[in-house]
Amino acid sequence: MSLATTPKPPRLVHCPHCGKATEWCADNPCRPFCSARCKEIDFGAWASGQYRVPAATPPDSARAADDTDA
Repeated sequence: MSLATTPKPPRLVHCPHCGKATEWCADNPCRPFCSARCKEIDFGAWASGQYRVPAATPPDSARAADDTDA
């Protein structure tokens, strides 16, 4: 068997919702999730505001300096 014909082992990732190992491939339309159910649960969490991207607020002195530069 040559190197060109040796199939690569599937790349496994853990589902962000349940942690189950799942293949990362084009055949998995739910990737990185293991199932449509986990994908929908995660989408629902985003839609309901359970996940938030933290916003860094600059200190007051930095904001004051920006206001005077304009």
